[in-house]
Amino acid sequence: MTMSNADNEFCYNNINGSCPKLVRSISTQLILYFFCGVAIVMTVMGNLLVIISVSHFKVLHSPTNFLSLSLALIDCLLGLVVLPFSSVRSVETCWYFGDTFCVLHSGFDTFLCLASVFHLCCISIDRYYAICDPLLYSTKITVFVAFVFITVSWTVAIVYSFAMLYSKQFEKKLEMLLPTASVNCIGSCQLAFMSLWGWINFSIFFIPCFVMLGLYLKIFSVARRQAKIIDGKPDNNQHGHRSHKASKRERRAAKTLGITVGVYLFCWLPFIIQNITDVLFDFITPSVIVEFLFWMNYINSAFNPLIYGFFYPWFRKALKFIVSGKIFHQGSAGVNLFQE
Repeated sequence: MTMSNADNEFCYNNINGSCPKLVRSISTQLILYFFCGVAIVMTVMGNLLVIISVSHFKVLHSPTNFLSLSLALIDCLLGLVVLPFSSVRSVETCWYFGDTFCVLHSGFDTFLCLASVFHLCCISIDRYYAICDPLLYSTKITVFVAFVFITVSWTVAIVYSFAMLYSKQFEKKLEMLLPTASVNCIGSCQLAFMSLWGWINFSIFFIPCFVMLGLYLKIFSVARRQAKIIDGKPDNNQHGHRSHKASKRERRAAKTLGITVGVYLFCWLPFIIQNITDVLFDFITPSVIVEFLFWMNYINSAFNPLIYGFFYPWFRKALKFIVSGKIFHQGSAGVNLFQE
């Protein structure tokens, strides 16, 4: 990566108070834009395939898949609404879209990422009841309950994100209590950030993660015990065979959830640690590293469809229907994707 030796490179050369600009060669910019573009296409197209699959095929209309559908919609929106502008900010090292849109963009960024956390937490609760209390699962986790989870996740994420960004009264109160670390130069999209925000964000993002990990450990323990019991019983009748296949699907879903949570922590843990480190050490992290950690978060939204593709046979079958155009045939919505 090459940088100019000139000391007078700014985002806006003719405006006093402009932010300094990291100058990159044309080839470096093209490579970075290419990778950003690939990430955007993967995020949008992958999650769009999940949305189409769950929406179209009736056999997939279950509480679990409705939660997955909502999560895919969030990740797809992130790719459409947030990532294109983040790409320009990351490659050009400047924000050229104005202060008002900076606040709006940051609000959507925080809202969509936070909503993803809540959805993963809700999916963990759903899988917990499916594995650990299968006899009562259908009465405890209904489609109505799934929609309540979805509504609460979207609402809380929206209220939290935009209240923090737009509440001037709250900002004034924080300024009286805590130091403010902000970038005041023109051409930056780093909002005024209070020390307390780092701790609040740590809690709001990490408490659901701890819940997910606790639930998954319980799910993993129960799933292993169930697998040993089932493997020790012969499938002498059709009912036993169906029960075995259903249990196998549930255990596969539990395994997929564990991988999803693991990937989420891998992508988000460095960013959360960096947030707390900056709060404690007066925001010392270089902007290049901050942008890299942002993109680690974004890439997480592209991973979920890949996980579906590797671990869910029904998703691969649905994908074949979509790509081949069979999805437009009459009666395709009634196809049983779980049939061996």
